Amino acid sequence: MDSALEQLATEDFNRARTHEIIGRILSLMKPSNQELLSLNEVKEVLKPKSETYRGLQTISIEKIVGSEGRYQDFNRGFLPKREHLRGRWTNVDKAYIKDIILPPIRLYEIGGVYFVRDGNHRVSVAKAQGVYAIDAEVTSLTSEVQLPTDMTRANLRRAVIEYERKRFLVETRFDQLVPEEALLFTEPGRYDEVTQHIHGHKYFINQNRSEEIAWEQAVRSWYENVYRPIVRVLRRERLLSRFPGRTHSDLYIWIVKHWHFLKVECNPEYGVEQAAVDYSERFGRPGLRQRLMSLVRATLGRFTDERGGEG
Repeated sequence: MDSALEQLATEDFNRARTHEIIGRILSLMKPSNQELLSLNEVKEVLKPKSETYRGLQTISIEKIVGSEGRYQDFNRGFLPKREHLRGRWTNVDKAYIKDIILPPIRLYEIGGVYFVRDGNHRVSVAKAQGVYAIDAEVTSLTSEVQLPTDMTRANLRRAVIEYERKRFLVETRFDQLVPEEALLFTEPGRYDEVTQHIHGHKYFINQNRSEEIAWEQAVRSWYENVYRPIVRVLRRERLLSRFPGRTHSDLYIWIVKHWHFLKVECNPEYGVEQAAVDYSERFGRPGLRQRLMSLVRATLGRFTDERGGEG
């Protein structure tokens, strides 16, 4: 009986490993689609402020999308990726085959999906055995963003950015006050920074006035006198081409920070146009002319080396 049970568990693990390898091959173009999500990465993006113990619950296996510590050992479908998992995996599998009741796993819930704190092998075996739900002790982390079960790192960031964009528009009415401009970012947290910029701009304007200006006026003034001039420089100098995949709004945030740094460290009179160009030269991809010159120099260098070696 023991040898037959061992053989069944071994076959189950081998089958799971084969499916994981096939899935990896089929996802060569987009390997991230097969990666199990890391709870810590999700927390860095969502920044939960508190947690609440929810007690024992029965959780749908499909809603378990990641792990706190073992996300590199299993793929997105909780199939084992490492041979060293065999011993523990098959022991759990044998318990399932013999209908032995195992302790509840422990999960974190955030945004409507779940991450394994303890019990990764039990989740993996349960999925391999076709189990639809599993008992778990659940701790919820606060999140205003609801997450889909097919979430990847990329669409997690997109979901958070879109949530922040909608909240920004509700709070600032920017799309109504400045309908000709859309602020678009590729990183979370930028809309909050823009809100702070507008508040700061409003504060400095009010220092020289007897009456406080309205929020609507502050938004339009920030756009006309701060944001728009910087974006005008970016477009004129075509600096966005040096930052593939980014937007003018992204560069605005970075250049404002860089401008402040230059004024503090170098010269209080440093201009924003100088700051934009300096930032692009320091951190951007080389322009076409620079890349062509580098290619010419490299070609000439190889030619010189070859000529020198002929003697």
